[in-house]
Amino acid sequence: MPADDDAFDVGADKYLLAKAYFDCREYRRAAHVLRGQTARKAVFLRCYALYMAGERRKDEETIELEGSLGKSNAVNQELIALERELSTHRRTGAIDSFSLCLFGIVLRDKGSEALARTVLVESVNSYPWNWSAWLELQSLCTSSDILNNLNLKNHWMKDFFLASAHLELKKLWGRYERLMGVFRCSDYIQAQIATVRYSMRDLDEADMIFEELLRTDPFRVDSMDVYSNLLYAKESSTALSFLAHRVFLTDKYHPESCCIIANYYSLKGQHEKSVLYFQRALKLNRKYLSAWTLMGHEFVELKNTPAAIDVYRRAVDINPRDYRAWYGLGQIYEMMGMPFYALYYFRKSSHLQPNDAQLWNAMAQCYESDQLQMVEEAIKCYERSSNNNDTEGIALHQLAKLHGMLGQSEEAAFYYKKDLERMEVEERQGQNFVEALLFLAKHCKSIGRFEEAEHYCTRLLDYTGPERETAKSILQGLKRAQSVLPLMDIDHFAM
Repeated sequence: MPADDDAFDVGADKYLLAKAYFDCREYRRAAHVLRGQTARKAVFLRCYALYMAGERRKDEETIELEGSLGKSNAVNQELIALERELSTHRRTGAIDSFSLCLFGIVLRDKGSEALARTVLVESVNSYPWNWSAWLELQSLCTSSDILNNLNLKNHWMKDFFLASAHLELKKLWGRYERLMGVFRCSDYIQAQIATVRYSMRDLDEADMIFEELLRTDPFRVDSMDVYSNLLYAKESSTALSFLAHRVFLTDKYHPESCCIIANYYSLKGQHEKSVLYFQRALKLNRKYLSAWTLMGHEFVELKNTPAAIDVYRRAVDINPRDYRAWYGLGQIYEMMGMPFYALYYFRKSSHLQPNDAQLWNAMAQCYESDQLQMVEEAIKCYERSSNNNDTEGIALHQLAKLHGMLGQSEEAAFYYKKDLERMEVEERQGQNFVEALLFLAKHCKSIGRFEEAEHYCTRLLDYTGPERETAKSILQGLKRAQSVLPLMDIDHFAM
């Protein structure tokens, strides 16, 4: 709560009673007790109690109309009165930083985002230690331009805010590493660094940081949902099972705990149970973005397309910068054979996460579809994917195939060779490996590089199937060509 002021002593008893009612979630009673009180602390508590009473009624209306996870047009009926009162206090200067924060929230809920940012900046400049105000301000900074134009006073809390905001905007610079140099024992900063590593797809490094966090703070739940996503991506079922069991024993009714358990069931292939735990997480926190997005993935696995579309749309309503939800929508429309719609959502996703190879691969596959057949555009997308560390190797193989389709044999050979080198390093052998060897053998023969062609054909002899017979045929042709060349030279000199 805000610090004491001179006018507060008059209504101290009423304030303490109202605070007790507020803690018991009797918001209307708390506001009623403080009617007529003009101390800044009392004004804040009364307005905040009214706001929370309006939020509760809004949630009740939503549940009555649409169910616990439904979506309705219910609004907080207290917003208009609160805006009027808080605006008056701000204009007369009779307002503290906490009431300014609440005023910013009210303006955001009413859709006045620009003014809400201005008011929240005033709040954090007045009292920079209120992290809730910084987080509300961060939610309104949807682009780097908006963030850079904020008129913030210099303070070490500003550094934490900028680091968190840039992480949200995927501008993953070394801000947290610099903060770690000052706050050496901060578990929060360690968790954020691990989240940055996870966002950059440096899974092993992020895994090590999260493991160290759990060693120093074994009952931690905050940020462990990100760790569970990491373990899911690595398919580390044993570690994810251990983490799910640990958070269940620590606090099973925490939203993050439910999300971790849902990830565990998803990895086991029990998608119905996974959906159940995501729904539990959302009952505890309706704005838990990760749960909405991941539940959409589960509905995709269950082939429940309408439900998946609904929850993905709920996710982007909460945070339009959630690239995973946009990507999920693109996947669904691609599965439904609607590539134009899919492209729209994939473009949104890749704009938010331009360094994710998977998104560029998905967009390229849309361009390749029978309805579009835009090969040149697909090639551009696969090139972006290849330049962004396509660990699955999809981009190199597809670039080789598409250039081959266009008759650009030199470019096709270049990408087949790169793909072959990648598969050799990763010790992968399969149909793509055989296809690359066969193309390179034919290409080298056609341009007279017989030794290279023979090398690729010899390697193909280790495989079964029609490619082996083709390799034998190419080798025989190479022998004939090599035997004819000297005779041609002799005939030339005889003339």
